[in-house]
Amino acid sequence: MTAARRGRRSGRAKVRDVVAEQQPWQQPRLRFEPIRAVSDDELEAIHLASLKVLSETGIDFLDETAQRQLAEAGCSVDGNRVHFDPELILSLVAQAPAEFTLHAPNPERNLHIGGDVITYTSVASPPFVTGLGRDRRDGNRADYRDLLKLGQVLNAVHTVAGYPVEPMDLHPSVRHLHATHDMLTLSDKVPFVYSLSRQRNLDAIEMTRIARGVDEATFGTEPSLYSVINASTPLRYDTVMLHGIQEMSARNQCIVITPFTLAGAMAPVTVAGALVLQNAEALAGIAYTQLVRPGSPVIYGGFTSNVDMRSGAPAFGTPEYWKACLVGGQLARRYRVPYRSSNVNASNSVDSQSATESAIAVWGAVMGGVNLLLHGTGWLEGGLLTSFEKMVIDADLLNMVTAMLQPIAIDDAALAVEAIAEVGPAGHFFGTQHTQDRYTTEHFQPMVSSWANFETWVEGGRVESHQRAEALARTLIDAHVEPPMAVDRRAALDEFLTRRVAEGGVETDY
Repeated sequence: MTAARRGRRSGRAKVRDVVAEQQPWQQPRLRFEPIRAVSDDELEAIHLASLKVLSETGIDFLDETAQRQLAEAGCSVDGNRVHFDPELILSLVAQAPAEFTLHAPNPERNLHIGGDVITYTSVASPPFVTGLGRDRRDGNRADYRDLLKLGQVLNAVHTVAGYPVEPMDLHPSVRHLHATHDMLTLSDKVPFVYSLSRQRNLDAIEMTRIARGVDEATFGTEPSLYSVINASTPLRYDTVMLHGIQEMSARNQCIVITPFTLAGAMAPVTVAGALVLQNAEALAGIAYTQLVRPGSPVIYGGFTSNVDMRSGAPAFGTPEYWKACLVGGQLARRYRVPYRSSNVNASNSVDSQSATESAIAVWGAVMGGVNLLLHGTGWLEGGLLTSFEKMVIDADLLNMVTAMLQPIAIDDAALAVEAIAEVGPAGHFFGTQHTQDRYTTEHFQPMVSSWANFETWVEGGRVESHQRAEALARTLIDAHVEPPMAVDRRAALDEFLTRRVAEGGVETDY
């Protein structure tokens, strides 16, 4: 065998080994009670203050259809301003399902949303990307596709949450068509659509239906697509966001209502005040989804943090963000709806700051009882930058959380009395059968860490964690195999793309 053939075979084996070393595809379960950061009385104070804001100050809905629907439901509507009666808004929110299933093109990738089940997503929406040996650069389709491939291969990524980087080299009029086609052909996980116009929603809905191979009636009973709706904080829902709710909720597709409340900027500087505003906006959005279609799937999104008061820049992974994660979960549980939070940081590079702030954010979300962890892998620079290396490192962090959430085995074999007796005083357990039977299955094995002592690390050339993550990202991308799709579905999907691109996609200003 030639050296080249041996090298290719060795490379393929390495890819198989790395992929096989991952934890299996699974949604972790929160097996203990979430932390209660405030008392029941304090939570009720936030709740009542939110209702007072919606009743007395009101919130703007910048869409005539929404205004008409809300007026017919009993709200007081004066121009754009909508005032909600507390009993009305609570009766609407109560119609939202506590748990539901998101159906993927591959049924093995279906996601349970709500209860004690957690879903991790990849990063979404940064305009810039870095990594794989190249510096910070504009988002582009090639990197977008590679990030989709990486997210497909990583078992810690359960779904995308939008474009892992914005493919800005695609014209906005047809970007959503090509990007959705890539999403549905390079991955078999639950897809996402941005609510940036009615037609973009409708195109993604139809493409997802085609990829799943179901008729419209089935699609309407099986949520298969989700979208994030952000309030324009403070106290405003703009037109395109409301159109997104109207198109998605009417078809029983999932909406994640997420106010973006930054304490000290678009929200009061106190954590409590920012949470009141977050909760008021979230309740208004959730209520509207149920007005469009009672029982449609919706998620309570919390994204409250603070700003650096010296610069005005958003700060993430802070103590304030941590507290808001915990209380946000308490509020979502009060209303019996699933809870969304995020893995975020403000660092500009893959460094200790990014790791520390991500750990704080993830732990705050998990201990807050999160059901949907957005931006789970790859986020940098306050959401402006996607990193291939951070995506792999974050996957390790999420795998650690998943391993930690596994129940501790308490049975005769796990208690190991016989193994302790076998070793006795002053011995060791490395070679016992009890250890050999369990060390690969009961202990988390990180992908990025070298597990090397100092001498081995020095002899190997002092490879740092971000360098190992870069090599691993390349290996995982190389391991990607386009998931199978029935020939007729793929042909119909390709035809839809070709036709809609030829029609010009959607109108834009440029």
